[in-house]
Amino acid sequence: MNDAKITAVLGPTNTGKTHLAIERLCAHSSGAMGFPLRLLAREVYDRVVAIKGEKEVALITGEQRIEPPGARYLCCTVEAMPRSANERAFVALDEAQLSADRERGHVFTDRLLNARGREETMLLGAATLAPMVRSLLPQAEITERARFSTLTHIGPRKLSRLPPRSAIVAFSAEQVYAVAEMLRRFRGGAAVVMGALSPETRNRQVELFQNGEVDYIVATDAIGMGLNLDVSHVAFAGLTKFDGVRMRRLFPAEMAQIAGRAGRHQRDGTFGTLAGAGGKMGPSPEFTAEEIYAIEEHRFAPITKLFWRDPEPRFDNLATLIADLETPPDHEALRLAPEAIDLATLKRLAEEPLAAEVRGPGKVRRFWEACSLPDFRARGPDVHARFVARLWQDLREGYIGADYVAARISELDNTSGDIDTLQGRIAAIRSWAYICQRPDWVLARDEMASRARGVEAKLSDALHARLTERFVNRRTAILMKSLGQDASMLPITLGDDGTLLVEDEALGKVEGFRFAVDQAANHADRKMLLAAAEKALPRILGEKAEALAASDMADVELSRGAIRWQGHLLAKLEQREGQVKPALAPSREIANLPDKPRKTLLDALDAWLDKTLEPLEPLRKMHIASANPDAGSQARALLLNLISGHGFVTREKAGIEHLPKEMRPFLRKIGVTFGALDIFAPLLLKPAPRQLLSALGIDRRPLQEAMLPVIADAKKLPAGYRHAGSQAIRLDLAEKIFRAAHEARQKADKSRRFRLNLALPISVGLEEKNAERLLGQAGFRVQRAKPLAEGLFGPPRPDSWEWRPARRKQERQKPARSQPPREGSAFAGLADLMKQG
Repeated sequence: MNDAKITAVLGPTNTGKTHLAIERLCAHSSGAMGFPLRLLAREVYDRVVAIKGEKEVALITGEQRIEPPGARYLCCTVEAMPRSANERAFVALDEAQLSADRERGHVFTDRLLNARGREETMLLGAATLAPMVRSLLPQAEITERARFSTLTHIGPRKLSRLPPRSAIVAFSAEQVYAVAEMLRRFRGGAAVVMGALSPETRNRQVELFQNGEVDYIVATDAIGMGLNLDVSHVAFAGLTKFDGVRMRRLFPAEMAQIAGRAGRHQRDGTFGTLAGAGGKMGPSPEFTAEEIYAIEEHRFAPITKLFWRDPEPRFDNLATLIADLETPPDHEALRLAPEAIDLATLKRLAEEPLAAEVRGPGKVRRFWEACSLPDFRARGPDVHARFVARLWQDLREGYIGADYVAARISELDNTSGDIDTLQGRIAAIRSWAYICQRPDWVLARDEMASRARGVEAKLSDALHARLTERFVNRRTAILMKSLGQDASMLPITLGDDGTLLVEDEALGKVEGFRFAVDQAANHADRKMLLAAAEKALPRILGEKAEALAASDMADVELSRGAIRWQGHLLAKLEQREGQVKPALAPSREIANLPDKPRKTLLDALDAWLDKTLEPLEPLRKMHIASANPDAGSQARALLLNLISGHGFVTREKAGIEHLPKEMRPFLRKIGVTFGALDIFAPLLLKPAPRQLLSALGIDRRPLQEAMLPVIADAKKLPAGYRHAGSQAIRLDLAEKIFRAAHEARQKADKSRRFRLNLALPISVGLEEKNAERLLGQAGFRVQRAKPLAEGLFGPPRPDSWEWRPARRKQERQKPARSQPPREGSAFAGLADLMKQG
């Protein structure tokens, strides 16, 4: 008989019971603690390792064993707690009130009655367990602890009115998903915790909540046990659940266990129901006045019976084993446990042909161990019994083959699929992890156990990712916390690619100086994203404007009468009377910039425009000269014609016949050339000014960007060209050819005919026939030489040319096109502006 001290530490949640037990464990030379969940066992294992070191602490659960040689402290799940735990100085049982649970109660009752430390035993549980402790363990000392904080009922709350750091508790996967989906839509999402999740996934989801990435957590009643969360409010989405037999209302003690998650340590907590649920989640639940009083005052009906089953049945044969497991207890405080999944599996398989070979205590014990495999997949007794029967085919001969186990594990090593699919795979891999942990079931046990744990970890990561992807909108969560704060506190930045980011989550794109909301955002989110972006856009766009102003503006260009940057409109060019150059009319986006960066950018654009317009200096000089009264009316009229023609005009339309000869030097000085057929400014026939005139929208004729010497003829020629048969030639080169012809004529003797070398026009690209047609426009006529007489040999005679200025019959040639001055034209406006310069 062990006379060591037995202490029952009883009380509601948040009383520090587990913390006290860990302190007592570490104060002894050795010890063991049993927990209802491997999640809890792992959490306490990590805490004890931090105190005692890895070599001193073991973790033993159904699916995982970490057992350093000579470890003095054990952290176990209750089912995996070894009998050798009694050899240690200290033993503790957590959540001992689960002895009244229909499914697992008999295991807890066995540990409550039989697990003992050499020096001290501690039972942790709810105060409702006190009568059972007094009845079954009269020698035990009962210590009741008060809750550190208070719980207060605050009534129903709509989802939109739930305070931050709330937990919403539902009692089915459908309810959990429905609530989490609504929270994602309106509050940026929620962490999800369900009993069907693996401990790894559950931890990762809890971490989302604890780290503050989301302000809400949606859970089943699994939250009521062992999860220490920073929760301020618990909202019940329902108050009924299926207990394995029927749908029933939660007992007040169960309500309190869940509500007790609110308020940790010295912080008070609140609880209530989720109002306006309706729909798929049924009518809105409500607490009764009696339930509220019981939860707030921690007053509950005591437990009157604990479930029990013979912990040491006889293994003579299957019939004896089943009979012992169904034998009722002798003590009045105990009740025979309902048929659990292990006993149901045993009874089903006992009726199968395979049971005939199960003889002898050794095989009966091994068969019972196989039937005790937990039904992680929750498929029911029939499916589970078939799975166990398949395992028994190998176990009855000795071991399950490593190849078979490896194949089954490999089949589950697949991270594709939705949430339910991944949950199913995790449940299945937990079965194999349990099987691989058995000391005498699998060959290459350690390797197979390691593989199973690895696959479970991969699946858990994938499930966490799916849950987060489906139920967490990180962007919305961040904005829900940030909206209402000072704009400067909002962590919004602009990415290199123009994406507007809030803590690395995209709000939308900034293209030029225009913001566009993320196209992937739904309609409900767009208004919130715009509101968030508008807080930071003045600062961000202002910085962008100043950066552009300080740059070399390499990407700024003139196009279609406007200044553009990377294709985005910055300002339109407006010709206004009284200004030297086009005025800048900023786009709406630029006009909405803060005052300082807007002025900085517009000043920079103005300076850029000055430099860009330098190639049009000859045109500016013409305009100034046209306003000079000393030039005379004839010269001014000619200059206005040149300005109207954007740098050139044909002699026929120039009105040159009335121009005094003494004015020509004045005009030549400002860059005007008097040609045989055209009057033009050569500097304005270069690519830069022609491109500028086109970009400004002043000259709307076709543009030849490179201003090549010779191009193919066209019905509508680019500005600055003259028709030459099937080709067209630039005006200045045409004039060069005409002058060469006149020089050849003047060098000839007094004869009207002269020789003309066509090397020059051919060298610039004109074909010979087209050169002749071009010269014909200036009055030059070719006279074909007579061929050599028959019988004479030698080079052919050269053709001769003559000039006939008085042409009676002209070739039907199209003269170079120029436009008459148009009042109100864009260039006329520019001329008026340049008049001021």
